[in-house]
Amino acid sequence: MAEVLARAATALACALVLTGCGSTITGVARPLRVTDVERELVSGYFADLNEAGGQGTAEQRELLGATQHPDFRDEDCELPAGTIKVQPTMSTLRLDPAWTPPGEDEHPRGVVLVVAVTLTVVQEGTEVGSQIGSQHVVLLNGKAYGFAPCVN
Repeated sequence: MAEVLARAATALACALVLTGCGSTITGVARPLRVTDVERELVSGYFADLNEAGGQGTAEQRELLGATQHPDFRDEDCELPAGTIKVQPTMSTLRLDPAWTPPGEDEHPRGVVLVVAVTLTVVQEGTEVGSQIGSQHVVLLNGKAYGFAPCVN
């Protein structure tokens, strides 16, 4: 009888251990989403860019240089004449983890996001051209970086 009780106790202990390993966690799997902090960093990037453009060409070019992704600062880039205004459509902001800059083989360091934008070139206070497209922004170490809108 003692042997039967010992086997039953062993079987019960094993069942409890296995039950603990197989427990499920409640919840629903969801795709990765852009956080409010990331959204604010991207929005701030474009606000700073437009503010610098309102101050003049030199100020905006300085900001574009300072906010160029650190791994791509040596790229040869001819900026358009005048300044640019960029109006992002923030409802289109999304992660783009597979993106690489044109002509590059490697993904930039950081969290890559893409957003639809309307980009307008302004020369001497006059809008001379406008284009709708996508712009990538990379978040790295709590700061938003971009890729200067080159004409070449």
